[in-house]
Amino acid sequence: MKYISPIRVKVLMILFYGTSAMGMIMGLFIAPPSMTVILTLMGVINFGLGAFFTYIFLTQIPNIPDKRKKKKKS
Repeated sequence: MKYISPIRVKVLMILFYGTSAMGMIMGLFIAPPSMTVILTLMGVINFGLGAFFTYIFLTQIPNIPDKRKKKKKS
C-alpha cells in the first residue's frame, strides 16, 4: 500500500470518528422512527472506516528518504 502522511491519516480518522458519533447519536435519539436504522447504520459504517484508518496509521512503516536518490552538489 502506498505511504500516506500521518497528518492526513489523523485528519481522516478524526473526520470518520466524528461523523460516526454524530450519526449514531442522531440515529438513536433525534431521528424520526423511519430514519433511525439508516442513520445508525451509516454511523456504524463511518466507525468502521475510522477503525480502518487507525489500523493504517498504527501499522504504517515510516517513509525514510533514500540517500542514493539525492543529487550531489558540484
